[in-house]
Formats: sequence, C-alpha cells, structure tokens
Amino acid sequence: MITHSTRQIVLDTETTGMNQDGNNHYEGHKIIEIGAVEVLNRRLTGNHFHVYINPERLIDEEAFKVHGISDEFVKDKPIFKNIAHDFIKFIDGAELVIHNASFDVGFMDYEFRLCGLDYKTADHCIVTDTLAMARRLFPGKRNNLDALCERYQIDNSHRTLHGALLDAEILAEVYLAMTGGQTTLAFSSDDNLSSSMTNNAVKKIERSGIPLTVIKANEAELAAHDSILEKIDKKSGGALWKVH
Repeated sequence: MITHSTRQIVLDTETTGMNQDGNNHYEGHKIIEIGAVEVLNRRLTGNHFHVYINPERLIDEEAFKVHGISDEFVKDKPIFKNIAHDFIKFIDGAELVIHNASFDVGFMDYEFRLCGLDYKTADHCIVTDTLAMARRLFPGKRNNLDALCERYQIDNSHRTLHGALLDAEILAEVYLAMTGGQTTLAFSSDDNLSSSMTNNAVKKIERSGIPLTVIKANEAELAAHDSILEKIDKKSGGALWKVH
C-alpha cells in the first residue's frame, strides 16, 4: 500500500537489451545493474542502493555498446532473486523518480514475477516519469538525459557510458532543477538560437530547497497602496492597470 512520504528514490537500471516488440520489450531480457539514490526534502542524503546482477543470459552487443557491462563482468555477481528483498526494502513506499519509467518499472515487475514475488511496483510506490514531465515542459525538443543536462546546465562530462548509479545521480540533479521553480532562461543548442543570445541569457537560480516566505500586506498598507494608485490614476487620466 502506498503511504504519503517525502522520501524520493531516483532510480535507473541497465539491462541485457530489449526486444523490438514495443509492448513487452523486457520479455527475455534481464536487469544487470540497479542504481538508486535517496532524496529527502529536496536534498540527496547519500543513502543509495547499487548492485550489479548476473542475468543468467548473454548481454546483447548493442546494449554493451551503451553501458559497457560485459558478460565476463557480471558472471560472478548475484542473481536478481538474491537481491530482490533488499531492493524492495529500499524502494517500498517511496516516490520513484525515473526517466522513461515504463521501461524500468516493466523490467522490475518482470524480474519480481520471475522470482515468484507478488510485488507490483506501482501498487507500493508512487512512480514519477521525468521523461513525461520533460515532454510537457519542452514539447518537440530532445528530452533524453544528456539534452536535459545541457538545458539545465548540469555537468555530465564524466558520463562517457550509461551507468545506473551515475545516471540516477545526474537524474536527481535534473529532477530538482525541473521542479525547483524558475531554473533557467538560458537556451541550449537544440533551440537553434544564436550563441550571443545564449551567452547573455539569465543563468540558473538556485533555491537550495528553502521555501519562499510570503508576507501579506495589512489593512493599513493596502489602504495606502490604493491611495497612491488613485493619485496616479488622476494624474495619468486613467491608469492602464485599473479595471473599469
């Protein structure tokens, strides 16, 4: 059962590959790496879950080119069944923040079923898809993780290959930028604007998770404000902001 929690887990997986079938892309393929980082009150806590997994099958060549994880590397790693309970303990009841969530959650639920576990991720966790968020914010733009890092000016120069833990850490930064109010007016290269505009753009504003304080005017202040507007209205022959 999902319970209200401020605990968020930013998560990524790497797999042996995926089938061309768009419906059950995980069928026959397995998870080989899980990386997940904990966020509380919009801050990384340092608590994380990271494991490599023996998929008990070969890794596709195309998948290897993406993440660089070889059959040789994972052959002595634990199988999913042996890490499943620890993984569930880490994510249970949290909000999962995942880029293209249906892909990772599909693999996770498939692995749980193979283990004989009656655990469906969406029944126990809130799932937030940052790809869907990005598509709403930037329709028609590239919205993969590299593009979002460029857009939000997040350094990912150390990301030469995909890796679940590294990608989860980067995604956490991206997610906090995406949900932190005003973040940037700078334009990335895919906006097809001149470099001079980019250089002069407003840079990112960091809020560091501190809530904004709202101070409302009292009755005396409101009356003084109305009085000033009335004087301006008389001098200008009709203030533009007044509704008649």
